[in-house]
Amino acid sequence: MLFILENGNFTDSYRYNFAEAKTMIQENTSVVGKKIVLEKISVFDIFKICIGPSSSHTMGPWVAATTFINSIEIAEINSIQVKLFGSLSKTGKGHGTDIAVMMGLSGYDFKTIDVHKVTDYVVEIQNNSILKLNENYSIPFKPDLNIEFLNERLPQHANALTFIAELSNGEIIEETFYSIGGGFILQEGKDLTPKEQVEFPYPIQSEKDLLDHISKTGMNISDVVLQNELAIRNLSSIKKEIGDIWNVMLECIYKGCQTPGTLPGGLNVKRRAADINALLLKDEVSSNMQEWMQLIKKSDQSFTNIIKWVSCFALAVNEENASFGRIVTAPTNGAAGVIPAVLMYYLCFCENKGDEDIQKFLMTAAEMGCLFKKGATISAAMGGCQAEIGVSSAMAAGALTERMGGTPKQVLMATEIAMEHHLGLTCDPIMGLVQVPCIERNTMGAIKAITASQIALSSDPEMAKVSLDGIIKTMKETAMDMNDKYKETSEGGLAIHVSVNVPEC
Repeated sequence: MLFILENGNFTDSYRYNFAEAKTMIQENTSVVGKKIVLEKISVFDIFKICIGPSSSHTMGPWVAATTFINSIEIAEINSIQVKLFGSLSKTGKGHGTDIAVMMGLSGYDFKTIDVHKVTDYVVEIQNNSILKLNENYSIPFKPDLNIEFLNERLPQHANALTFIAELSNGEIIEETFYSIGGGFILQEGKDLTPKEQVEFPYPIQSEKDLLDHISKTGMNISDVVLQNELAIRNLSSIKKEIGDIWNVMLECIYKGCQTPGTLPGGLNVKRRAADINALLLKDEVSSNMQEWMQLIKKSDQSFTNIIKWVSCFALAVNEENASFGRIVTAPTNGAAGVIPAVLMYYLCFCENKGDEDIQKFLMTAAEMGCLFKKGATISAAMGGCQAEIGVSSAMAAGALTERMGGTPKQVLMATEIAMEHHLGLTCDPIMGLVQVPCIERNTMGAIKAITASQIALSSDPEMAKVSLDGIIKTMKETAMDMNDKYKETSEGGLAIHVSVNVPEC
């Protein structure tokens, strides 16, 4: 991410104009008296363990609530009011934004909270009209009154929320946050300069930077990424965290493939992954996840069945996501099924080296995601679904291509191809729920990623007409031109043309 700051803070003229700030830097415009800060994005910033259904509407507000409550002496708080703006207001109910805010203020960690108890915690708050800040200090709180869904958008960003705390001495503390996609947040008026500047040995802001490093070192993309990660943490920590990420992804697929029923929220969407899993395994039963994976590897590996499995894997993850299950942002919740589905395809149906390949796959995928985050956006509220499913498909395509023996240029070509065929994809969730069309779109993103990889592996990148840098710039411009009603507001597209019995929110 690029920011223009002056004395550590946004200047008035460029305080929130992220697009213009990026353009100035990309076009080498002179920025007199200002400082450019390049964000160092880790693999573990892109892949984060959390719960569904939305990274921008659930995870981001949860982080914001936690940040706000930890900045105040809670014993002095008499009351808290929360105001939701823009997309957080328009689709916040369907995305669980109010639930996330309450859980964050209550001090729960989305990485460790028992997902089966979230509903109980919310019901307790509603029934008692009491909110326990950080689980131990009680204040009066009625969700319907203390959380406001305002039909207005702050000019700085489509996802905004403001916390207002009244203290016992009458003082009012007010803070505004912006949820910018993938669980990342910005806090208004705060210094965004990292307290500890991490110097990556191979700083990457663009495709060109990455290719320059590869040309000089002869390394693969995943090796370059690993060297940058080693500037932050040691190798054993990296391996453990990658293992944790993959274990959550795999457990999510497994659980989704074993769980029938109907998704919550009122749209009455039937879960399909369990039925497809049973059909493909011909009702063979496994007693644990490892046995289940072995059954998949031994199952009919015709083209048709492999495509069904890939779709099943993606459906499983996003059905869990829609049920407030534990998932991994990849790079967002709404697109969380694409990368696990493609990685499962690779592990089950292609020759591989197990843990070693899992690490390299996720390293490469993360770097592709970083390029889109730095050069455009991974927020559907800013760029439509091209910023979520499109980016995740591009990430998966690049990662698969490297694991299948592709050159770095073929990796970048596959990444570009996948995004090229998601350009302009709208975000128009029915009833504001991350279900229709979101869940099926993950299957499309996974299949497109595999196709893009196969095309790149069979092509000469030197003959490519479109570069990855070019497609990222195109995606950004497409996002800026897209009508706001197609940016996670449920005010256009399928959201208004599909008849449902329950009104949105």
